[in-house]
Amino acid sequence: MVLHDFTIGRKGFLTYLKSLGGSNIVKVVPSANGSASGSQADGHKRLKVVCGANTSFLDDMAWIGDKTPLSLCEVRVSPSNTVSPNLGALELSEALSRVIPFTAKEDNRPVLQCVLFKVIEGKLTMVSADGFRLSVVKLDFDGEDGQVLINRDELRGVISALRRAYRVRVSFEKNGESLDGMSLVLDTELIRYKWRGADGNFPEYEKLIPAEFNTFVSFDSNEAIKAVSSLKALSDSKAYPIDLTIGNGKVILSSPDDKGQAEIPADTLGDGKIRLDGSYLADALRACGGMIDLKLVDGKSPMLFSSQGYELVVMPMLTNESQKPTGEEKTAEPDLSAEASAKMEAEAEQAEVEETEKAQAVAEAEKITKADKPKRKHKAKQPIAV
Repeated sequence: MVLHDFTIGRKGFLTYLKSLGGSNIVKVVPSANGSASGSQADGHKRLKVVCGANTSFLDDMAWIGDKTPLSLCEVRVSPSNTVSPNLGALELSEALSRVIPFTAKEDNRPVLQCVLFKVIEGKLTMVSADGFRLSVVKLDFDGEDGQVLINRDELRGVISALRRAYRVRVSFEKNGESLDGMSLVLDTELIRYKWRGADGNFPEYEKLIPAEFNTFVSFDSNEAIKAVSSLKALSDSKAYPIDLTIGNGKVILSSPDDKGQAEIPADTLGDGKIRLDGSYLADALRACGGMIDLKLVDGKSPMLFSSQGYELVVMPMLTNESQKPTGEEKTAEPDLSAEASAKMEAEAEQAEVEETEKAQAVAEAEKITKADKPKRKHKAKQPIAV
């Protein structure tokens, strides 16, 4: 955190503020040389923090050590900040809460630990992926085109702050004289946030979203969440695969070991059956909320959840039944599935490849898959090629 010429560790400072009691108001001011009383007036610059009966003087570089990661977020607080909004604060907060959970957790995949912000033709698109899932949110946007990658850890705390803001404006700024470096700027009436973009190229995510489907179903996410919770309670481990059987105006959720099943009413078009990780299904239901549209190709191709401008692609778990080759499946299977399968074969043979910035979209997705090989919890699970 930077205030004037004071630099202190963000995590340590937040931990200290949370420990304070006696008041909901915290006053933070620079303590100039000689302004502090008693033992504090020793010529050192300090940050004075007052909260209720608590008063403290924080030294410059407090809570910063050799292993402290560099923060690239700039925060300015001003009660007179004038904001011309181009997005709704609650709308942006909800969008961030839908993409941040689907970023990669592994440190060896820094690009997939970021959220992609992309503005083109009056639309702000936010994208995240973790190797098994791909999350995409699109919002109407009034502003200049731009694109930047922001680490998900920098964005987490902003979600709750946006819910208290009245006006929000999102924009992009160049980093000094650099032609390539960009920063994301978020202005509210009180606070201005600025994050410097991360290095790297995000995968060509558009190619990973299926365009043709054979089964369509619409159902209530609340009913589905209750069904998933009941099946999770029957599981003996944290991993609990769930089979979805669609058809005849309903969706049947069942455990593969026949320990239980639940039925929920739905609007269906076509029949289908697919298996996916129970925790992935629960995450998808919570992210979408309300009425959900689910589209399937077959039992081994990516499935698409969608709700009010939000899309979530999830790879299923392969079963013996879904891997049986039939003439109909080969005809109905889109090109993307065939390419994804070929990428998985190539990934097992070669883990490292050279990056090429101007490669074709399919080749770029293939190289990102090889470079960011995910950790698999289930041998039968097939990752999204990102």
